[in-house]
Order: sequence, then C-alpha cells, then structure tokens
Amino acid sequence: MSEYIDFAPGDGPMSGVSVTLPAGTLQTVGELGGVSGCLERAEQRQTEGDNLGELIAAFDEVHGPAEREAAAAKRAKLTGQVPEPGRP
Repeated sequence: MSEYIDFAPGDGPMSGVSVTLPAGTLQTVGELGGVSGCLERAEQRQTEGDNLGELIAAFDEVHGPAEREAAAAKRAKLTGQVPEPGRP
C-alpha cells in the first residue's frame, strides 16, 4: 500500500488523467495551450483568489471593513462606470 503525500500545487510527480468534454470546449482548450496548461492556470488563479481572500480578511481585521461608499467610488473609477447608490 502506498503512503499518501500531500503535494503543494505545482509540486510532485506528473500523473495522467482522462476527461470527457464537449468538442467546442476541447477546441478552446487546445487554442489555450492544451488541457495541462489550462488546468495549471486555473489552479493558479484559484490559489491567488484564495490568497487574496486571506489578505482581505487580515486587512479588515486590522483596519475594519471598507466603507460601502468608498468601495463603490473605487469600483466606478476602475471600471469607468457611475457608482450605484447602496452598492458595495
């Protein structure tokens, strides 16, 4: 029986898997560099998102949550949209 080893994303030996996807999805995946590349990028984005959530929580713990109006103004500035009243 083999021992389970917990590898960090991107670490450890390579393993093959089989997936079934619609033809259009496979075509897009191929255009994006193949299944392995897409999965690696997806995992990196997920990890970055998780890390961002932890950073925001730590910031909020020290400084308190952002004011809704300030967040709406920043969002409007970044997106070029007019802020909606009451939107965080």
